[in-house]
Amino acid sequence: MSVEVSAIHHFTIGCAPEDLPVLRDFYAGTLGLREGYRPALRHPGYWLYAGEHAIIHLNALHQASPSASHGPGPLDHVALKAHGLDATREALRAANVQFSETPLKGTSLHQVFLNDPLGLKVELNFDLEVEGHVVPRAT
Repeated sequence: MSVEVSAIHHFTIGCAPEDLPVLRDFYAGTLGLREGYRPALRHPGYWLYAGEHAIIHLNALHQASPSASHGPGPLDHVALKAHGLDATREALRAANVQFSETPLKGTSLHQVFLNDPLGLKVELNFDLEVEGHVVPRAT
């Protein structure tokens, strides 16, 4: 028997209660996710949806905001499948969110990297062929 993993189901960001609104606004407002149903759990928080699936769980698990001196912790980054590369660039610029881009040579993937308000690195993966962009061919 082997386990087959095909995509991220969700990831949880633990934060302080005062961080919840800014994180919700970032992921919902800037990245276009929507706040949706969340069962009554022990800690306050939000579930943010892409379509019908809650892919980001924000939970107030900490009493105070994590200190930047502690580094990113064991989670380096989260990669999300994304659509609408051109619109994403415009939205990030309009929100004054700094980002960088990396085309993956030899593939049709184009990556956009940014940080959320707590410093977590977020990688957005776009399929250039699906986006209708010319895919550079490996030489």
